[in-house]
Amino acid sequence: MVKTDEVLKRLDGFTIEIPSWGFADTGTRFGKFFQDAAAATIDEKFADAGHVHALTGCCPTVAVHGLWDFKKDQSPREVAALARRHGVRVGSINPNVFQDQQYKWGSIANRSAEIRKMAADHIIESVRIGQAVGSNVLSIWLGDGLNYPGQGDIIARKRWVAQALKAVHATMPAKMTMLLEYKPFEPAFYATDIADWGMALLLCKAAGKQARVLVDTGHHYPSVNIEQIVAWLLDEGMLGGFHFNDRKYADDDLTMGSIDPYQTFRIFHEIENHRFRTGKDPALAYMVDQSHNLKPKIEAMLQTVDMAQQLYAKACLVDRKELALAQGREDLVASESIVRDAFLTDVRPLLAQWRKAHKLPIDTMAAHRESRYEARAAAERRACHGPKAGGGYA
Repeated sequence: MVKTDEVLKRLDGFTIEIPSWGFADTGTRFGKFFQDAAAATIDEKFADAGHVHALTGCCPTVAVHGLWDFKKDQSPREVAALARRHGVRVGSINPNVFQDQQYKWGSIANRSAEIRKMAADHIIESVRIGQAVGSNVLSIWLGDGLNYPGQGDIIARKRWVAQALKAVHATMPAKMTMLLEYKPFEPAFYATDIADWGMALLLCKAAGKQARVLVDTGHHYPSVNIEQIVAWLLDEGMLGGFHFNDRKYADDDLTMGSIDPYQTFRIFHEIENHRFRTGKDPALAYMVDQSHNLKPKIEAMLQTVDMAQQLYAKACLVDRKELALAQGREDLVASESIVRDAFLTDVRPLLAQWRKAHKLPIDTMAAHRESRYEARAAAERRACHGPKAGGGYA
């Protein structure tokens, strides 16, 4: 049996990064529903993130977007100081090469050498921002792709992407990691330029030794065995981190564990298997990638962080020595039961013990609601930013 003290110790080292955009008003391609307490500035985003970290004790860093969170009238160091003022640090830097009109036909996969350079220059500038704010993670997602057969040369685009990533990698400091995300579709629906983990893996190897694959748990087709992908990438030393969310079909933005908590548990199980097998902790960036239109922003984040801790703790409970023995004698029932029993264990008392030891609220959601933080933020932000078309602040 795995001792409680061992799991508590593992929880001490488990941190999860939360995204700045998860606190702002965001939308789908159909529209946007505003929330009065949604953050409109980077200072407000850090304030919300700091509130989440104060309640949970495991979210010390905030992922930021190179275009949305760094303005011309504010230096990166000033942004970093804002984060520290709210008790958090700037985490991964996420370049934005999918929003502006020049990227209609792609960014670093665009047939225009001028636009490819423009996109690569922005990603390189994100590296410089990372250096200025003390971040060691560059997280790249491309919206590049094709919607129709014959629209573009697939191999030429592959080579352009590899060339750009190699150029970016050459500018990175020694301790920075490039995380490369993949997505099978959207906004492109015929051929996405980085559509799966194999493509991402090959591009990482082309980019350089500091490049790793980022697995977004929502960006897979139904029935894909994500934990097998995770296990393979770990064994190859090419897994860099995660964007956590949940999905019903093949995209994200649902709170973690809301549809299939067993899926995320199985991912953590494979990570713990790797640690058990090698005796080493893989250096992984655990990050949340969610933006909610309907759920209150902070409450959705608290739900996700609580679920992440629960599922991670459950994976730590698997008796791996017993599992290895059961697997060795081909005892399918025992092998499955050892894994499933850990998943079915109620770890909330264990988390309560961990939170009490760290002087944190046992029930983070209740503590948040009792604080009336959201009501105060809504009032302050309405007063500061004024009304908007849908009500609330702009």
